[in-house]
Amino acid sequence: MPEPSAPPPTPPVPLAALLADGPLGLRLVAGLPDARTERVAVHWVHTSEMADPYPYLLGGELLLTAGVQLTDAHAETYVKRVVEAGAAALGFGVAPVFDTVPESLVEACDRHGLPLLEIPRHIPFTTVARGVWRLMAEARHRELRRVTEAQQGLAAAAARPDPVPAVLRQLAVRLGGRAVLFAPDGAELHATGRDPGPESRTALARLARVVNPPHGTATDTAGGAPLAAYALGGGQGLVLGVAAGSREAGDHTVTGAAVVLLSLLTAPHQGAAEAARSAALVRLLLGATPTEAAPLLGPGPWTVVHAHGGDTPFAASALGAALGSALAETDGATVRVLTDRPVTAQPGWTLGASAPVGPAALAEADTQAERALRHAEATRTDLVHHRDPGPDALTALVPPEEAAAHARARLAPIAGSPALTETLRTWLSLHGSWDRTAVALTVHRNTVRQRIARCATLLEADLDEADVRMDLWFALRRL
Repeated sequence: MPEPSAPPPTPPVPLAALLADGPLGLRLVAGLPDARTERVAVHWVHTSEMADPYPYLLGGELLLTAGVQLTDAHAETYVKRVVEAGAAALGFGVAPVFDTVPESLVEACDRHGLPLLEIPRHIPFTTVARGVWRLMAEARHRELRRVTEAQQGLAAAAARPDPVPAVLRQLAVRLGGRAVLFAPDGAELHATGRDPGPESRTALARLARVVNPPHGTATDTAGGAPLAAYALGGGQGLVLGVAAGSREAGDHTVTGAAVVLLSLLTAPHQGAAEAARSAALVRLLLGATPTEAAPLLGPGPWTVVHAHGGDTPFAASALGAALGSALAETDGATVRVLTDRPVTAQPGWTLGASAPVGPAALAEADTQAERALRHAEATRTDLVHHRDPGPDALTALVPPEEAAAHARARLAPIAGSPALTETLRTWLSLHGSWDRTAVALTVHRNTVRQRIARCATLLEADLDEADVRMDLWFALRRL
């Protein structure tokens, strides 16, 4: 057979749906009974008049042909090769070569179990292809709507007073099957939904025991039910087992959302450190100053992380868990995490991390993380850490108070415009790149040019001169 190909991004179309599409007028003439067409999935459409199309098939196609090179003697070999290539079905156009489907082709398809469709003479092959793509688009739309509704239902269940049973119950309803939470020793902590039967129950319990926490998964089929087991995060050794009513597109996405929720809901209760951090947040809400609340966070050092990425309602919590912190929030665009652990790159995220600081310097660290994230996006880097440049040979010669005074005086003409100051800082840090600065600041490159030109005018500086750039960078670092 040809090398297996990755499936297309759209769900397959059941052959029965094509046969039921009235405008296409397709008719099943051989290969299998009508009752079994629901089990045949069409992944794509291919037209070929080759005597042997085998080398050009990927598997799962509805192969369309008018039989230009087909003879009665060749029908058996032709069908055998199409079956070996993994085609889902054969569509035969009765014009312009043949007036009817050749009997030799019908018999060969019956022998090899290849569904054979008759395409009416007034239906072009392109119309059949467009019909398949239309049905695929409709199926994709149904899948996305189903996943969205399921995620909303799971999120609502997680907010109930009994969140874990509620999430399991909602998952079982969405999958039309059974959801089970297994303890580390394999015992059922909670089960809900339709009973799949003793064979499936036994197989699901066995599957749960072979999952490797904290990120293992396993799948199987027993008693006609698709089975899956997922290890939950949180270090508790818990496993979610699912016996779905049937295998449908989007099941894995829906279950994945439930896994994230259950991992958060079953995580250990707050210890002393977490309780102190919650107390710090409460004190801030009740009017305490950051300085008064900061000691409750612990000495740290703390790192502030700004991040873009993630496309689920649980993105902030998921990133916080990955970075080892429950202190995460999002404004819908940027996720911010406060962690006392080392920050590493995370798949699917772009991160900017501050320097490790004590509780009193968190505001400054937040600014560092924001700038680091801009730099990461401008340079297309997964993770950028803020780095304090520290003293160099030049700055060591200038007393700090004199350096600060020089910075205030040098940058006074633009000090009243944070946009100009930040644009100049970013532009210099990216070596004068207009495009990267525009990406980092999320503005148009022409806006960057206008701001830099305005800076040059107000500062009476020739920004093409290396010495001028160095002087301004020195001042910006001390501002």
